[in-house]
Amino acid sequence: MLTYILIVIFVSYLLGSFPSGYLAARIAGVDIRKEGSGNIGATNVLRVLGKKYGYAVFFCDAFKGLLAVRAALWLASRSPVTSAHADWLGILAALFCVLGHTFPVWLKFKGGKGVATSAGTMLGIAPTATVVAVVLWILVFEVTRYVSIASVVAAVSLPTAIGVFWQMHLWGSGVIFYSACTLAAVVCWRHRGNISRLLRGTEQRFPRKQ
Repeated sequence: MLTYILIVIFVSYLLGSFPSGYLAARIAGVDIRKEGSGNIGATNVLRVLGKKYGYAVFFCDAFKGLLAVRAALWLASRSPVTSAHADWLGILAALFCVLGHTFPVWLKFKGGKGVATSAGTMLGIAPTATVVAVVLWILVFEVTRYVSIASVVAAVSLPTAIGVFWQMHLWGSGVIFYSACTLAAVVCWRHRGNISRLLRGTEQRFPRKQ
């Protein structure tokens, strides 16, 4: 069992640490760490390089999260011992993939904020709750035009939705709920600078289409 756990941790972290934003910007001839907010996430890439690169980075960041979870669940199914703990391995993969994205070893542990990658991991674990969070992200963004507010609201809504489903005995479990809370905490903590700027009224907002 310990071998499976170590494999999941190692592979998930490596998948998460794949610097999609940094590489996409390099292809465009830009060091994204020196442009905009300096963050390698999809939002900064979108602001600096436009939709073509920004959407591609978001997809890649979400996909690596989904891939990490699905790979862990597949690995768990290979053994009767681990199949009984498949949810735990999937959650472990989610956490370390997000940590890899947030603190990539290749970029001196300075990565993205984990929103897209968290969405991808939870899509593999709790798809219905993830859809709820994505819908809320879109609604909040359309109303406020702040990616940071939308991201924090979506991050908090994910464990909330899972908790509601769990308490209503429709779906979910305590371990999935608490893992979603952990991911939400990571996302909110990574947005602490944005929250500070929001309070000061200096946070950058996406303009509305004319």
